[in-house]
Amino acid sequence: MHSPEMSAFIQLVLRWFHIFAGVIWIGHLYFFNFVNVPFQGVLDKELKPKVNPALLLRALWWFRWGAMWTFLLGWFLFAITYLMGGNLWDADGGFSRRGLWMLVGGLLGSVMWFNVWFVIWPAQQKALGLVEADDATKAAAATRAMMFSRTNTLLSIPMLYCMVAAQNGGFA
Repeated sequence: MHSPEMSAFIQLVLRWFHIFAGVIWIGHLYFFNFVNVPFQGVLDKELKPKVNPALLLRALWWFRWGAMWTFLLGWFLFAITYLMGGNLWDADGGFSRRGLWMLVGGLLGSVMWFNVWFVIWPAQQKALGLVEADDATKAAAATRAMMFSRTNTLLSIPMLYCMVAAQNGGFA
């Protein structure tokens, strides 16, 4: 048996790691969309093979694993705080505002996580030549990765809104 203080401490540590991983993930998402895409457009073609492997593979690693840890820790926290902790329902038996905002934010984050692992990363592997592909396939894969990355950038706005709303007990 453990004390309520220990449970609160464990949730605090998990929440801190969830936020830390989320900053890594969303920070890289914004880096790719607002810094790297414009930079790639002006980078000399001869420099790309020298610059991109070292930069992009490392950034994509942090991007993917930031997404994974944010996803896993977020749903784990949701389970212990809302499902097992009884905070998902209000006194009338309906969804609590905070629980509903957390659920919506978690669903948006889950779509974004799926895009990272099952669309963006496989497409980037083709675009960067890590998987055998012809030039047309590489170009199509780069476009696909960019479109889903832009989608995630747009989804991050309501997802972050949900996080703030949940912390404030839900907006009316």
